Amino acid sequence: MTNWLDVAHEVAATLRSDAADRDRANQPPAKEVELLRQSGLLNVTDWTEQQRIGRVIGAADANAGHLLGYHYLQIWRSGLFDAQFTVHPDQFWAGVSNPLDAALELTPHGSGYTLNGRKTFATGAAVADRLVVSATRTDNGEKLTFLLDGKADGITYLDDWDNIGQRLTASGGVNFENVQVSEVLGVQPANEDPRLSLAALGFQLVLAQLYVAIAEGALAEAADYTRTKTRPWFVSGVEAATEDPYIVVAYGEMVSQTRAAGLLADEAARRLHEASELGRHLTPAKRGEVAVTISEAKVVSTKLVNEVTSRIFEQVGARGTAAKYGVDRFWRNARTLTLHDPVVYKAREVGENFLTGARPAHTGYS
Repeated sequence: MTNWLDVAHEVAATLRSDAADRDRANQPPAKEVELLRQSGLLNVTDWTEQQRIGRVIGAADANAGHLLGYHYLQIWRSGLFDAQFTVHPDQFWAGVSNPLDAALELTPHGSGYTLNGRKTFATGAAVADRLVVSATRTDNGEKLTFLLDGKADGITYLDDWDNIGQRLTASGGVNFENVQVSEVLGVQPANEDPRLSLAALGFQLVLAQLYVAIAEGALAEAADYTRTKTRPWFVSGVEAATEDPYIVVAYGEMVSQTRAAGLLADEAARRLHEASELGRHLTPAKRGEVAVTISEAKVVSTKLVNEVTSRIFEQVGARGTAAKYGVDRFWRNARTLTLHDPVVYKAREVGENFLTGARPAHTGYS
């Protein structure tokens, strides 16, 4: 039996070895996806293993961790519908379903639909084999979720992702022109069926886990630099930076905070899996409990990753800011990702639940 966590560590070592160089080159992540494909990690189905693997890969390379986390998520969220679909080995899945961008339209014809429109922020779509897409019917306003071949006729990837972080995630827009649709997963009901609405929570969980992974990766890289290159301050009275009490305490605080955030994210993952396994027996109350836990993890991990990826510079010193080390990529990735949706609204959900028992509303982000 394959030990997938060992495989993940091997892949992570490969990714870590040239992460800074690849970040500077800023090329589409075709090689990264191929590495994940060849390793077999795309085929892991166990929920707990997926969470652990995502953290290992994300710590080595936040871009690859993001792509892999969304790959697992897209297959899982497709399974929330009652439709039958096939997952072919070694295929990479991505999604085109930005909830704040309702520009895709489905026109019924015969036994299927014709898809037209443009969508933004489609992470991984440009290098995907399969796409999970959401669009609105032109005749009755229903929102359908369906599957497409990533290379289907009429799909154009715009290659317009040029942000400071997560540069290798192919998160640009997609244009659809008369694309034929037949493999429909189902309708997103207006009253937000509790089980189908778990998809939005899944996206939030992937991000929380990735924030923790970035903090873990930043700490590992900074610590390696501190052990081998950081010079102790001349008035410190110590021979090595690892003996400086201020540096030691700083690492102690950051490591403790990161481990705590990781435990909370893992607890959120466990609860989401339990809710998903309940199927049609999932109640609104149970769904609300899961949503609050994931919001808690998001609040804590957001603050953590932005603090750690900035604070590590104080531990590596001025020479550690040299471009060749690429330490800044951790901060750039964290700062970009944590703007995905305003974390203050997650804090409000937690606060309202604590004070009044209110459950988070069902939206594309909660």
